Amino acid sequence: MYVLVLGGNGFIGSHVVDALLLAGHHVRVFGRRPGSGHERLESVQYYFGEFSDTHKLSEALNGIDVVIHLISATVPSTSNLDPIADVQNNLINTLQLLQLMVSVDVKRIIYTSSGGTVYGNPTTLPVPEDHPLNPISSYGVVKVSIEKYLGMFEHDYGLQPLVLRPSNPFGPRQRHDGTQGVISTFMKRMMQGEAISVWGDGSIKRDYLYVADLAELVCKAVASSYCGVVNAGAGIAVSLNELISVMENVIEKKAKINYLPGRSFDVKEVVLNVSRASCELGWKPRTSLESGIMQQYNWMIAIASGFQSGG
Repeated sequence: MYVLVLGGNGFIGSHVVDALLLAGHHVRVFGRRPGSGHERLESVQYYFGEFSDTHKLSEALNGIDVVIHLISATVPSTSNLDPIADVQNNLINTLQLLQLMVSVDVKRIIYTSSGGTVYGNPTTLPVPEDHPLNPISSYGVVKVSIEKYLGMFEHDYGLQPLVLRPSNPFGPRQRHDGTQGVISTFMKRMMQGEAISVWGDGSIKRDYLYVADLAELVCKAVASSYCGVVNAGAGIAVSLNELISVMENVIEKKAKINYLPGRSFDVKEVVLNVSRASCELGWKPRTSLESGIMQQYNWMIAIASGFQSGG
């Protein structure tokens, strides 16, 4: 199939592109700029532009069978600072994409929502897909809004959406500048002997999913005609304190921890029920937390060595 990956140069997107190529698909990438930390691939078509550029998007959509929407201009920790920008950059631009898809008759879209924010503070654990949606961050509110519009476009125009709700992806190529991913951020600081900041007492629990496992699920979604919502997680709740302990074992270095007051937009505990992914798409996570952190650590060591040697 001919697949367009929006955000294909990013952390998750680059792994999805690798998996799609391995599965024999024809891949086209749309992104703001070339990615860092991985090479451009000769077998991939690249289109560069802003997500708001409907002309460039129309070009990229030409002849496509499936769209994979991975673009997000915000993260949960920053979205509340400017919810108007969150709506404009994510919701409005996605609506323009959906209208373009209707105009060029591209039906299938796989959208990555957020299993960590759309449910809010869940009343049932592990969280099933039919749990009420009560997001407490602008990031989650916008994700839910996009999901609802996908349902509207399915009803009105025959779009065929599959919404994936990933938990907390991690792994190689994840940025470690503090804006994306607690594992990469903590690991960088621990490697450099710097203190890490924990909001709250470290008891907050999350579901951490290795990025290659998520990419495999996206590939299975591409090959499937299933429409609906599917959780994507490891199905295991891990507290921040437990996570830090695993990283200490991998890095073989004790963490220096600064505990700070908790934040109002942080969900206390989220672990996802992933039985639907197994039933409908034949997918299960394969990488343990320890193994995934070790692979991310080895990648960060290699990146650091390359920079030090001028590579």
